[in-house]
Amino acid sequence: MTPLQSLILSSLGTVATLLSGVAATTSDGGQQQQQQQQQQQPLANSADYTCQHPPYKVTMMSKSPLVIYISNFITADERAHLQTLTKDTFSRSGVADRGSLSGKALHQVRTSQSTNVPRDAVVRCIEDRALSFQGYDTPRTHLEPLQLVKYGPTERYHFHTDWFTDPAHAGAATGGNRVSSFFAYVHVANDTTGGGTNFPHLDAPASDGRWCDAGVVDCDEPWENGVTFRPVEGNALYWENLLPDGTGDERTLHAGLPVSGGGKIGMNIWTRQLPLSEDVRGPDL
Repeated sequence: MTPLQSLILSSLGTVATLLSGVAATTSDGGQQQQQQQQQQQPLANSADYTCQHPPYKVTMMSKSPLVIYISNFITADERAHLQTLTKDTFSRSGVADRGSLSGKALHQVRTSQSTNVPRDAVVRCIEDRALSFQGYDTPRTHLEPLQLVKYGPTERYHFHTDWFTDPAHAGAATGGNRVSSFFAYVHVANDTTGGGTNFPHLDAPASDGRWCDAGVVDCDEPWENGVTFRPVEGNALYWENLLPDGTGDERTLHAGLPVSGGGKIGMNIWTRQLPLSEDVRGPDL
């Protein structure tokens, strides 16, 4: 058999395989629809779900205070699951207020919507990732419930620290103060403008254009305003809130800048100094 004949026979076999595949798809549309419905089920409801951590990339932004940028920290499936899990549960975000019966009050400094995330298998997987990132000596009981925050046009969170300035919110009975923070971007609409996360006391990387080239830092912001991280879906920021003596680090002051257009959903993962009660953390699903 000549090489040309072999090529012709191979091509005919490929065409036959393709036609067979088309026929199978046409005749078995019901099975395909069933498979699609199974794929649309939440991750935690899937019998074959296993916790798998993505190969995320870590880049040091600042050593003091410690601020780390993490690329691909939350997978696409996890992001979709988080949004499904919290659909129609958001309400106006509050700020810590000792004078309020709930310990929180509505204020114009924070105009986003927020919700706590029920702790199913997928959420526990994300918790495991956050704990491992900080070292294996951090118990799960030190984690606050994961919180999603939704920002639409004009919505923001003015300058604040994640660590509590009022000792009433940082006592042993409430888990102490917040040692560290993750802020991950769960969803960013394609037409989103604004909505960056600004740290006014961080030294801007003016001499290294790679932060700008990667689209991580908003280099249109004046450097004297500190560092503004762009909202990039799936990526996250990590920083440590307290100084070695346990007092709050003022340099971690930050803000969720107003969204000019589009919208974003972020996720807070906060670690406390001490264990939190089950009443605070809530049950596993």
